[in-house]
Amino acid sequence: MLAAIDAGSNTFRLLIGRVADGKVIPELYLRRICRLAGELSSEGGLSPAARKRALFAFMELAEACRQSDVQKVRVVGTAAFRQAINGEAFVAEIREATRLPLEIISGDEEAEYMATGVLSALDPMPPQALIVDIGGGSTEFVLCLHQKVVWSRSLSLGVVRLTEEFTSSSRRQKIIDRTLAELTSELVKTCHALGIDFSGLTLIGTAGTVTTLAALDMQMAEYDWQRVNNYYLPFSRIQHWQSMLISLNTEEREALPGIESGRGDLILSGLEIMLCLMQQINTDSLTVSDFGILEGLLISLHNEVSHS
Repeated sequence: MLAAIDAGSNTFRLLIGRVADGKVIPELYLRRICRLAGELSSEGGLSPAARKRALFAFMELAEACRQSDVQKVRVVGTAAFRQAINGEAFVAEIREATRLPLEIISGDEEAEYMATGVLSALDPMPPQALIVDIGGGSTEFVLCLHQKVVWSRSLSLGVVRLTEEFTSSSRRQKIIDRTLAELTSELVKTCHALGIDFSGLTLIGTAGTVTTLAALDMQMAEYDWQRVNNYYLPFSRIQHWQSMLISLNTEEREALPGIESGRGDLILSGLEIMLCLMQQINTDSLTVSDFGILEGLLISLHNEVSHS
């Protein structure tokens, strides 16, 4: 049995399973909202409270691996670890306390793993796609042509940072608009250079914001990844949920079927990113993937074990 752990800026997730014919077969999935990027500062790095939450979660996930008799595990830290001045020191502390082989990966590596996981679950497979992973500390953008990654970018446009630093939605929107306008300009030039029809891109979304949105749209009291994979969301439905959620407070949002505790204050920032992106690239629909970096990590680990 193989395992992968994604220590994200908001959520830590564990996937235990196997890979057969390039497809991930999950056996156990656990998630813990730690908000590692909460109160992250350039001077102090990861806060003591965030490190305490994270250490406890890592110990839980390590114990789950031991109980499931996992043969090999890959553990990665993403944006919060990359951005924090004490990120490397905390990695050493986690390794010592849990024996988990935690490593910090780059934004490009994160994008590559994410694309591998998403592409393994898409049905039907679009010939050209823009995959977007809205995370707590960063957002990854990956352009794929015939299942191959041809371009990727990682931007420090994460929902935890946006929510904590900009309480005004109008201020957040200015940052998002400017950042995504620059990204779209680069994407258009890249598509032109590669001979890709920019207007024909299929938009794929993965990670917490979009999977939560899909669960919310289906009024899913108990999360079902199989129903979330390949779920179709029109632009109008995303706008509908933004209008509804903006009128509620955090507790009221988290009382809705589909929104778990710890996401109620972050969901609006994520929706603002997605709606702005859809307007920038002029698309009226979003396909949701529950699969992402975790599944990509498991596939890469399977390939490594198979060839060793």
